[in-house]
Amino acid sequence: MAKNMQPIAKRCKALGISPAVMGYANKETFRNPGGQRRRKKSEYGMQLNEKQKVKFIYGILEKQFHTYYEKAVAMPGKAGDNLLITCERRLDNVVFRLGLALTRRQARQLVSHSHFTVNGKKVNIPSYQVKAGDVIEVAEKSRSSAAFTRLTGSDAPIFTTPAWMEREKDTLKGTVLSIPTREQIDTPVEEHLIVELYSK
Repeated sequence: MAKNMQPIAKRCKALGISPAVMGYANKETFRNPGGQRRRKKSEYGMQLNEKQKVKFIYGILEKQFHTYYEKAVAMPGKAGDNLLITCERRLDNVVFRLGLALTRRQARQLVSHSHFTVNGKKVNIPSYQVKAGDVIEVAEKSRSSAAFTRLTGSDAPIFTTPAWMEREKDTLKGTVLSIPTREQIDTPVEEHLIVELYSK
């Protein structure tokens, strides 16, 4: 399986996003302090930047991302909205959004190692598309792992769960209440630029 091993802080700075989007609250880079004072980007450059931003945030490689785009175009509604909703419905993203992993990269790794169940069945595919009503839970055998014991109790990290999902308090279990709408996705991206890029 291909992995994105780019340094988080460096890549976030290049794309103009906060490391917090990836789950890193205190990551910064002080290399190349004048890097932001670059010449104005072309239209193509802005479109490409938005595509790279979404791919990096969700940990998706080009081939799979293009497949998502083609499916988004074939679906009813706006292609850009459909594309982001498809990315947001990935199991690794849902695990991160529910606060069952501290970072997006950790969420992907934990899913790949079969630490989660969906409706009682183990799923180890990060790109698995969740549906309304799905119950995501840490597998019984994995709950004693240090990665999960620190997620419950009084000193557990605080996560803000999106309105389209719900996590039961002090448990390692969450439910997808509905398919997210574009308004419920806080990913800092202008998806219409991605559609324009692929439409050329």
